[in-house]
Amino acid sequence: MENVLHLFPQFSVTASSGESHFKVFKEFQKHRAKKDSRNGLTDRRNRDSRLQKAESHENIFSDKSENFTCITSVSPEEAVKWGESFDKLLSHKDGIEAFKKFLKMEFSDENLEFWLECEEYKKIQTSRPMNDKAKCLYEKYIQMDSPREVNLDFATKEMTKKSIEQPAHTSFDLAQNKIYTLMEKDSYPRFLKSNIYSDILNGKQLLASFPAVRRRSRSFTVNDFQQFDSDSSIWL
Repeated sequence: MENVLHLFPQFSVTASSGESHFKVFKEFQKHRAKKDSRNGLTDRRNRDSRLQKAESHENIFSDKSENFTCITSVSPEEAVKWGESFDKLLSHKDGIEAFKKFLKMEFSDENLEFWLECEEYKKIQTSRPMNDKAKCLYEKYIQMDSPREVNLDFATKEMTKKSIEQPAHTSFDLAQNKIYTLMEKDSYPRFLKSNIYSDILNGKQLLASFPAVRRRSRSFTVNDFQQFDSDSSIWL
């Protein structure tokens, strides 16, 4: 007696019971082989990706401040003034450059960039460029999950968002002042104790470009480490 196979719609044919089971078994084997091959390739790709992330993370702190050498013309006498106040540091071009290099090592240079861009924003005189710049600053530094998001509390972010609905020169004052205070109280004291500042005081000069510091990818999260814990086979 002939049976109609329904196990796999694509192989719905009429055949004897023995022949039908044999055909189904062969097609099932082929299907599993292809699936296992694809899964194996995916697993290898995922494993390689996680290993690359781990290696990148391990190299974050591989560069040392001792790699800095000076080519700027600032004198030790001028650099001494940077230690008198944060304002004096930011009033000097070379002071800003040295501080920026220090912040890059701490992965917080977006704070200084935001403060500097706010200073430029205040110089805009016409409404259209001011509107465009206000939107750009908000989306770049303040909006949640923005590419260069600075450390601001929720209330400050909301007040700034409301302020730029009708942009003015003072629209970013609150946020800018918050970031200024953060740098002054937190980063600036560490800068004064850093090798970068010490080298300048001793007559060495900073490189014009920052030496290949590897920055942590913002996409690298705690979950990636959890993957390593849960899959020890990637190290084999």
